[in-house]
Amino acid sequence: MKIAAITLLLLIMLTLAFALRSVSRGNAPRQTVKALTLRVALSLGLFLLLMAGGMLGWWLPHGR
Repeated sequence: MKIAAITLLLLIMLTLAFALRSVSRGNAPRQTVKALTLRVALSLGLFLLLMAGGMLGWWLPHGR
């Protein structure tokens, strides 16, 4: 699960960088909106994964 959380975090940063590049170059606003929409969806997915992991005990050390 930790790998999934890290992967989602990296994807969130990648889509944010893509949106920033799109805005700075003056590309079509549609591409920027798509990138930011995907970032919001990934952020929501990461939040839900972390909440579910906390409730189900996925994030506890193995010794407990």
